Amino acid sequence: MWNWLLAQRRGASADPQVSEDRLSQAGKNRSQIERALASGSAQQRRAMHWLVQQMPLEDLKSLDCEYLTENARLALESRDQSPWGKTIPDDIFLDAVLPYASINERRDRWRSDFRSRFLPLVAESKTPSEAAALLNQQIFQLVGVKYSTQRPKADQSPYESMEAGLASCTGLSVLLIDACRSVGVPARFVGTPLWSDGSGNHSWVEIWDDGWHFTGAAEATGNDLDRAWFTGRTAKASRDDPQNGIYAVTWRSSPISYPMVWAPDNSSIRASDVTDRYTSSTDPVPEGKTAVRFRVTDAASNQRCAASIRVLGAASKLLFEGESRDERFDANDHVSALFDSDQKVIVVVEKDSLSSVVSIEIQGAEQLVEIDLASQDHKSRSKSTVQSLAAVLAICGVETDLEKLPIAKVALSKDDADVAAGLIWQAHAAAITSRRAEEMENRVLTIGELKMPFWYETVGTPSATGRSLWISLHGGGGAPAEVNDGQWENQKKLYRPEEGVYLAPRAPTNSWNMWHQGHIDHFFDRLIENLIVFEQVDPNRIYVMGYSAGGDGVYQIGPRMADRWAAAAMMAGHPNDARPDSLRNTAFTLHMGGKDEPYNRNGQAVIWQKKLADLVASDPQGYPHWVEIYPDKGHWMDREDAAAIPWMAGHTRNLRPKKVVWQQDDVTHDRFYWLQVTEAKPRSRVVVEMVGQKVNILEAEGVTKLTMRFDDSMLNLDESVSIEKDGRPIYECILERNIATISRTMRERGDPIGMFSAEVSVEIPQKKDSE
Repeated sequence: MWNWLLAQRRGASADPQVSEDRLSQAGKNRSQIERALASGSAQQRRAMHWLVQQMPLEDLKSLDCEYLTENARLALESRDQSPWGKTIPDDIFLDAVLPYASINERRDRWRSDFRSRFLPLVAESKTPSEAAALLNQQIFQLVGVKYSTQRPKADQSPYESMEAGLASCTGLSVLLIDACRSVGVPARFVGTPLWSDGSGNHSWVEIWDDGWHFTGAAEATGNDLDRAWFTGRTAKASRDDPQNGIYAVTWRSSPISYPMVWAPDNSSIRASDVTDRYTSSTDPVPEGKTAVRFRVTDAASNQRCAASIRVLGAASKLLFEGESRDERFDANDHVSALFDSDQKVIVVVEKDSLSSVVSIEIQGAEQLVEIDLASQDHKSRSKSTVQSLAAVLAICGVETDLEKLPIAKVALSKDDADVAAGLIWQAHAAAITSRRAEEMENRVLTIGELKMPFWYETVGTPSATGRSLWISLHGGGGAPAEVNDGQWENQKKLYRPEEGVYLAPRAPTNSWNMWHQGHIDHFFDRLIENLIVFEQVDPNRIYVMGYSAGGDGVYQIGPRMADRWAAAAMMAGHPNDARPDSLRNTAFTLHMGGKDEPYNRNGQAVIWQKKLADLVASDPQGYPHWVEIYPDKGHWMDREDAAAIPWMAGHTRNLRPKKVVWQQDDVTHDRFYWLQVTEAKPRSRVVVEMVGQKVNILEAEGVTKLTMRFDDSMLNLDESVSIEKDGRPIYECILERNIATISRTMRERGDPIGMFSAEVSVEIPQKKDSE
């Protein structure tokens, strides 16, 4: 029991246990497994619990008690009776001596036979390395097996190879590993699915002797390990291409499956990526480079731990990815990599629930970076997270996918969330300034194959919150380009606000519906995002207006982009299939000549006048509007419609209204005010109202899942928030502010006011389920 006691002194976890789910997976073989778990000494039972928990599913369903108990008993004996047994850590024993198989080979009962055959060969050996070298020199001749590609199959068991007298590198490696394990030498199966030159796969063996050392099976190099014909090829292996990597079989939990090229559909054998150990250079550090070693310590135990490491450089370029060494490795054995000297980088370290994101400056020929992983209280972690965010943005820029960093989901305090939002916005604005200066100078936006030229001028003195923006849509439509060009020129002079950016875009197409095709929304999103940065436009004072075909567009984009506008003005247009429902929180004005009869434009204006009035009657707090029909005017209203400008200027956007009515158009959006959907369906409808800490979903047609975004201006995020549908609770929780939500909501719109710090997604019970 000395190993178990030593493990406890070192702070190891309690004996592994087999879960009920795992036992259930054994199916009809469960009784055999349970007997094996209950058999033998305490040491044997502990080993058996680990083995059963980790073994491939097919083995769990088929191996009997006698096979398993003999294997565990003899494995323990081989360790306890070997001169090096006390030097083998428990985790190495469990993973590289105890297992009865290496890959998917037939499960032979080899351990007792091999121990009696091969133990005399290593009787004088003092170390695992000595024993492994001797076995590699002698066993293949003793059992009559030689290398040949004419062997019956690749994945032969030891006895299959002995029966055939032939084996390829895979079968030879399995045979040597089992021979080593039979005498207590930790050994494991290693290989590559494809050499970097495309010449094929290869398998070999690693031996543990105070660290892992390699050797080729039936390719003994005297008494030495870490020498083989294939070292030149392993040095050219690549982590970038999984098929050119190097993998070691492990029985521990691992997200990687060993790539068995002879059984490509079999993913039952787990593996570790050990490419870096074979490709690490021992050459002198080149000029201008720095060899950086990383040491990660678990602060609670003060021991090195195996943690994932990513190093990010400028523009979020991934410079290195690897795993730190834990206490299984020599104290001076650290994961390392070469970097360009004299640069700042971000180091991202993660292990289970612990993480660290730090900036370092790489300098000198060699450098040791030491990182402690420690748990923190909420206040400290919130503050350090924002500090890490600042470092990431300063070095990597806003291009970084912040949501993939461990800092993304850390719960933030209100003040820290505000600071984080400010940092993210500043980085975003800097990126927009750099990336989009040319399109702003050229006054042309390009999305895909479409282009939207635009003209603008600034007038008046901006307010303390910035300039207003007036987007004015020209008429024309299904006409030659020169006709629409003329209409664009007219629109530039048609209106003039007292203050702001007056902007007239040229429609990307010359179709009748040029201002309400699906691409228009994307053009306007980009245009607004640019103007907020380049002209310091106030996102809450953005107005849209349009005449004739431009009015057609306002009828459509006014409601479907209502959360973008402070107000919208429709002049002399036709609504087609548009609906005003989504205008609940957006001021809307309609101006029409009473004699504008073509396409029944005047009649449609009257219909909309009634629709808006009816909406106000049913919802008196919403739908601010003004409809003006000029009785004696036709399609041209002699500029009397310009009265809309000062009326619009009196309204500002409220992006966080208490009540939202979201009626999707045939052109859909996945976000509207503080609501979001992942699957936007045409004509679907959601009505949501917030009262205090409660949100009630009043209507949900065609929507089964809804995400709601919040910040501290809307409710108290430090208290519980409840979600109801038809007055019945469906969800309740305390929401956490985090960088992921702040970053995502900024990236969606490029709107500094459109950033939210917390969100929750709920499944909406359908009416038949909620009644």
